[in-house]
Amino acid sequence: MKSKSRREAKAEWKADWAARKAEWRAAGEPREIGPPNGFALLPWLLMGMGAISNIVQGKTPNPWIGVLGLLVFNSLYVGVVFRAFDKKAREAAATRCALVVMGVVTCALSVAYGGNWLLFFPLLGLATGAVLRGRQLALAVGALSVLAGAISGYRSGWDGMGIGYGTFVSGMVTAAILALSETVRELRETRQELARAAVEQERLRFSRDLHDLLGHTLSVIVVKSEAARRLAPRDLDAALAQVSDIEAVGRQALVEIREAVTGYREGSLATELDRARDVLAAAGIEPVVRQSGPPLPPAAEALLAWVVREGATNAVRHSRAATCTIEVRTGGERAVLMINDDGAGVGSGTPGSGLKGLTERLTAAGGTLTSGPRPAGVGFRVTAELPVETDAEAAPGATEPEPGERRRTGRH
Repeated sequence: MKSKSRREAKAEWKADWAARKAEWRAAGEPREIGPPNGFALLPWLLMGMGAISNIVQGKTPNPWIGVLGLLVFNSLYVGVVFRAFDKKAREAAATRCALVVMGVVTCALSVAYGGNWLLFFPLLGLATGAVLRGRQLALAVGALSVLAGAISGYRSGWDGMGIGYGTFVSGMVTAAILALSETVRELRETRQELARAAVEQERLRFSRDLHDLLGHTLSVIVVKSEAARRLAPRDLDAALAQVSDIEAVGRQALVEIREAVTGYREGSLATELDRARDVLAAAGIEPVVRQSGPPLPPAAEALLAWVVREGATNAVRHSRAATCTIEVRTGGERAVLMINDDGAGVGSGTPGSGLKGLTERLTAAGGTLTSGPRPAGVGFRVTAELPVETDAEAAPGATEPEPGERRRTGRH
């Protein structure tokens, strides 16, 4: 019994430990290491502890000069490294002047005292690497390293020559790390901007798809409802057929809206032509559909399918026409879709959001969309042109539509 209790306690402890580790990991995942700042460079001031020790131990002649030099250098160092992380402050003349004063103080203290005081050269190199960039950085750090090596050699012989190398390394490594940090910050900002742009593009896509889908579907439902109302008194079977069509259109609309939300909807030109023929006929407009040329690539076919849907919807809503002609011509390097009606639709006004959205879609694909009154002054015309792939790039196995399928007229 006691052995079993120990096993249970051990299992509970392991489960609790695993849960706590998972919680710590989950809590730590969203955290990101922030960009460096002036506080990251402050610990390097500890390199001056040797000089402070010399003053305290009385090894420094005229210690008040050393104390004053330490206060001036440290104050300027703190100000410079904090200003180095703001581009405007970093490039200001006051920051460059502070670097020059630090250089003068460092040279004076190093020449006067040597020893541990030479370590202020690497600190000066670090501050220089934090402030300067590009050609100025290379010239300044190179000159400072030579000067540090010369003064160190004068004060400490060959043993002090490493100060020049340390000055060069501290300046260049600091500049490289801070430049990399700035690049990472810019990339992060760019990533956030791209994410915002992607969200805006997705919103625009969804609004276009929703407008085109619902506009067409609701127009079809309205037209078929009116047809059912007209037919009900004299032909109940025909009216019920129209009601069945309304149900089918509603179900199809639900499927298309779900596909539009997930971004997977691919328009079929043949399907849209059949739907346009059906809705025009139900509205009392004689549909004339002509199609010639080789098959289109899927992307171009999807775009032209949207144009057919919008054009047929507008004709039903606004044209009050007797005939609507939809003509698709493919061949060469461009495909042309023309939708003409002989009605009295408002063609001189500002295009609606549907035509604007289609214009943007076709422009993004390298095509054009124009709309307006027909040249004869009667009716309305929508013309879409799109670049298409060559025959060699067309989908394998595709065949040209049969001649009998290129022209279909009449009501359905």
